[in-house]
Amino acid sequence: MSRQPTLKQLRYLCAVAEHGHFGHAARACHVSQSTLSAGIAELEDTLGAPLVERSNRQVLLTVLGEDVVARAGNVLLAVEDIVASCRAAAEPFAGAMRLGVIPTIAPFILPALLRELRETYPEFRLFIREDLSEHLVEALNRGELDVLLLALPFPAQGVEQRPLFADEFLLACPASHPLAEARPLHTAALRGADLLLLEDGHCLREHALEACKLRDAEVSVPYQATSLNTIVQMVANGIGVTLLPRMALEANLLASTDIIVRAFDDPGVERQIGLLWRRKSPRQAEFRLLGDFIAATQAR
Repeated sequence: MSRQPTLKQLRYLCAVAEHGHFGHAARACHVSQSTLSAGIAELEDTLGAPLVERSNRQVLLTVLGEDVVARAGNVLLAVEDIVASCRAAAEPFAGAMRLGVIPTIAPFILPALLRELRETYPEFRLFIREDLSEHLVEALNRGELDVLLLALPFPAQGVEQRPLFADEFLLACPASHPLAEARPLHTAALRGADLLLLEDGHCLREHALEACKLRDAEVSVPYQATSLNTIVQMVANGIGVTLLPRMALEANLLASTDIIVRAFDDPGVERQIGLLWRRKSPRQAEFRLLGDFIAATQAR
């Protein structure tokens, strides 16, 4: 019987393909560069063909190497699903789960959620990765994460999306701003306003504009930030107004500021918060239970 590639060798090759660098790939795999390089050399010897082109500056895959990486990714995901299936056969929340969550949700939901989970399921281990939606979906597809907590909808292939609850957008502005006294307050009043938003890549930006039925060209954006905390300080200093999710306000994001908060009179000015997982995951029932737990915690 001919020799077969090992899972470890396939992981090494996929890591090199992802990082384009032997050193970075080795760190991602928690091994030395020489160990990783030797593993890939053994894989090439086993398959009888070169998979990687090495040079002093970069690492490139051969055409065959790209094909092997694509197939290896499917193999590694299938192995992850086998392990997950066995875990799912046990009692829910008895093992570990890897959760990805976006920065405009994590600080406002996770403290209470993690506390409740520890008290209710002391054996459950929830590992958290915080990142932008796009990066989290990529990690989910690579099998590095099990389930994501983010704002829906989000465009992705081969996934299930489960909405959990609505998160209302509110206007935040200085007390001296004309919109602070507008009666009634409609989202159309934001057209032409200095609207402070998160920079491109944060889905909160797109969801806020969509909820208010606004296009980028209809608002003036004097400043883009990477965090809601920075935006709050800009609003407090009279630079503009912003849209904040209710969950951030309930977490006291505006503490020690004199910012005015107003609800819109328009219906449906909100984003949907939910879970997203791979459609073929054997842990779907457990993810749904997690969704129920999150929704119940948020409703308290």
